[in-house]
Amino acid sequence: MASTSVFANGQMKKPLFSFGVISDVQYADIPDGHSFLGIPRYYRHSLLVLQRAVDKWNNHKELKFSVNFGDIVDGFCPKEKSLETVQTVIKEFEKFNGPVYHMIGNHCLYNLPRSKLVPLLKMPAIHGCAYFDFAPYPGYRFVVLDAYDISAIGWPKDHPKTMAAMKFLQEKNPNADKNSPSGLSGLEKRFLMFNGAAGKEQLTWLDNILQDSTRQQQNVIICCHLPLDPNAAAAESLCWNYDEVMEVIHRYKCVKACLAGHDHRGGHSLDSHGIHHHVFEAALECPPNTNAFGYVDVYHDKITLFGIDRMVTVEMLFN
Repeated sequence: MASTSVFANGQMKKPLFSFGVISDVQYADIPDGHSFLGIPRYYRHSLLVLQRAVDKWNNHKELKFSVNFGDIVDGFCPKEKSLETVQTVIKEFEKFNGPVYHMIGNHCLYNLPRSKLVPLLKMPAIHGCAYFDFAPYPGYRFVVLDAYDISAIGWPKDHPKTMAAMKFLQEKNPNADKNSPSGLSGLEKRFLMFNGAAGKEQLTWLDNILQDSTRQQQNVIICCHLPLDPNAAAAESLCWNYDEVMEVIHRYKCVKACLAGHDHRGGHSLDSHGIHHHVFEAALECPPNTNAFGYVDVYHDKITLFGIDRMVTVEMLFN
């Protein structure tokens, strides 16, 4: 069973630590619109959702940090306002009384190149990379992956990673519009330009991190904008090489959960190795006066997500 009631085990114990979560704010100072599937999107209201999230997190008083799972601004944001809009959203995050850890999403890259985003988001990454790790509490490590390491967006057009991504898309997606899944079937539908992949260097880095976490007997939580399990999200929203990422993760027993955004409807699964995959509902798709954010209580043997409003509440028990 993928999840159980948070009250199933009786009285709640005090957690080791807690942290806030939100995903896909995609703010833009433009009228409301719709996704390509016709789902309403509330571009201005999403900033109010973020403001309420930060207020709630601060009122909690015991959150150690918060995590933004990517896409802080929307691709429809007028490009002459991209930098100003990104800065507006960052200022709201900075009102949180603690560190905020960000990851890059495709809508971020529609607005600004990664060379500008990484410093703006104050990502604690080495050599300008957008993947990193941090250990907020003894026995726990968080690993933030860069799902757009190999991508057709965000890098200069003549960059080797852009060229590798375009070559990959030409081979995998026959459509002139590389964001169209037309003619693709099943898991092939992930081969779209708005997705991306983790490169070989990042996979080697991940393997080394998980080796070290195993030696240190740490529980690991993976954070990634793109989902890594087909049973937790639509095929169209998966990381191109989710299978390669999970092959590395499945070599070890230290990873307990993979958390993601991107698929706005949210989702949950438990994979064959007992790892929870949870996708957060998007702040962008909250109608006025509704919310989608939450906080996570962390224990030795489980994590419990307390969702607000449209974000579900779920307990994830470790194997």
